[in-house]
Amino acid sequence: MRTAYSVETVRAAERELMARLPDGALMQRAAAGLAAACADLLGRVYGSRVVLLVGSGDNGGDALYAGARLARRGAGVTAVLLTPERAHAGGLAALRRAGGRVAGAGAAEELIERADLVVDGIVGIGGKGGLRPDAAPLAAAAEQSRAAVVAVDLPSGVDADTGQVNGTAVRADLTVTFGTHKPGLLVDPAREYAGSVRLVDIGLELPDEPALEALQHADVARLLPVPGAESDKYRRGVVGIAAGSARYPGAAVLAVSGALRGGAGAVRYVGPAGDAVIARFPETLVSDQGPKKAGRVQAWVVGPGAGDDAATVAEVLAADVPVLIDADGLRLADVAAVRARTAPTLMTPHAGEAAALLGVAREEVESARLSSVRELAGRYGATVLLKGSTTLVAGSVGGAVRVNATGTSWLATAGSGDVLSGLTGSLLAAGLSASDAGSVGAYLHGLAGRLAADGAPVGAHDVAEAVVRAWRDVRR
Repeated sequence: MRTAYSVETVRAAERELMARLPDGALMQRAAAGLAAACADLLGRVYGSRVVLLVGSGDNGGDALYAGARLARRGAGVTAVLLTPERAHAGGLAALRRAGGRVAGAGAAEELIERADLVVDGIVGIGGKGGLRPDAAPLAAAAEQSRAAVVAVDLPSGVDADTGQVNGTAVRADLTVTFGTHKPGLLVDPAREYAGSVRLVDIGLELPDEPALEALQHADVARLLPVPGAESDKYRRGVVGIAAGSARYPGAAVLAVSGALRGGAGAVRYVGPAGDAVIARFPETLVSDQGPKKAGRVQAWVVGPGAGDDAATVAEVLAADVPVLIDADGLRLADVAAVRARTAPTLMTPHAGEAAALLGVAREEVESARLSSVRELAGRYGATVLLKGSTTLVAGSVGGAVRVNATGTSWLATAGSGDVLSGLTGSLLAAGLSASDAGSVGAYLHGLAGRLAADGAPVGAHDVAEAVVRAWRDVRR
């Protein structure tokens, strides 16, 4: 499990550790890890040209000490001091002793143009808002140069706690972060600025519950439902799919295709697209008598392609089993009815749908994904899966938010979300909690998208068929 902690938590852990260590030891640990990562990226340190962009905080100190280590290995290291009077004195002295040079901000752009490596130590994890006007041109010069860019702990200009980017920020090829991931390294839009992320252990002791957590293969493998020797289709779970309409029969077909690959023992379909579903998936149990008369289910999926069928949405919400609400169902679901449910509810909006539910502009959700998913979960008293390049899953009672980044931009295709709904609903029926079902569903769906696309366009049906390959890949 990959975890991320808030700035406040990280700083408290750093203070506790520094109280037990000799003065400066913690910064030396960070600098050693940073220098090693820079050396790995350079390949050949001797003779390379390194530019340090140094601000006034501890990140600037980390950059200076790391630069001193690289200088001792034969690199030509120049520190650009944005606030010379506030630069870390110990780090600056170490750099000069190692043969490094110091330059003013006026020479920075020319130095960056000739550099092999640029180290961003401008702003630390406490920075808010974009870069100041004097630093913004340096970020632009680094992005336009041929140099590799390494961010110290976090790209300068992004918000460590929220992942928001309000203004100009450094775009890194590699971020070397210390002690733990910060939420902004895992959540878009800031994640796009971080590049690859390398975690350096500096000995922090952190609480059991993080702010964010990201499942890895082993975590997903432990959660996947596996039938036992005595299992039958009912013991494995039955998922009901209330989806589709005369106008959108394909949504029903795609939701069923995802559900059939999600671990439940059987799929019941209710709605007007029964003929289309049976023609494609004859193993589906089809009914046109409404959810109440469909037969026993362990979970429902409602909403994909439903049009304006509010009655079906209300009937499903009244059921005493877990319910996944997607697409049109999100618009049709009554807030009070969702909040009144005692069984788990999982809502799966994309940014536009989440914005409509929150009554804000889509851009506001996209720029503040973490706070948006938390607010929506609290407002509805439900678990919310906010789809996107990094999918977020927030529980109804707070706690760590799950983040998933297994997807690919090729998943931005019609019907892909219907497949995710069916797959995740099937995991609910198989017995996973709403948070686990959402997290595992997003992980498998994203991985299936990668496998199906392999760098080329795909349709939603290709993604559904690749879920089995993704499942096997995780289990191995």
